[in-house]
Amino acid sequence: MSKSVNRVTLLGRLTKPIEVKYTPSGAAVANFSLALNEKFKDKSGAWQEKTEFVNVVVWQRLAEIAGEYLQKGSQVYVEGKLQTRNYEKDGRKVYVTEVVGNELVLLSGNGQTEKAPQPEAVGVGADEDIPF
Repeated sequence: MSKSVNRVTLLGRLTKPIEVKYTPSGAAVANFSLALNEKFKDKSGAWQEKTEFVNVVVWQRLAEIAGEYLQKGSQVYVEGKLQTRNYEKDGRKVYVTEVVGNELVLLSGNGQTEKAPQPEAVGVGADEDIPF
């Protein structure tokens, strides 16, 4: 049996503000689009720029962090996987391929990492309670 890999790594800028929504069961979900710019030389040696737009969805705490810290123009690094889903619209089946992010690194405009809140440790008290 052959093995396959479904892994995506992106670094881009948000194209519009993020809106966090909640499923009926209470799970947070955020959808956003990233602009990915590429510069290259064409056959004549002139520099060209190309932009790809990629849809990303993140769930749970990542969705909440994205909604709280990211805004239009924010630079973000995303790791995740490709996923295709479908739905019906006006009697037609529509297919959407998007990146389901499982890791986000929030970057500021100058390339420095922004501080994102870390999940709280369970069962750890004040610093003086740690035995080292």
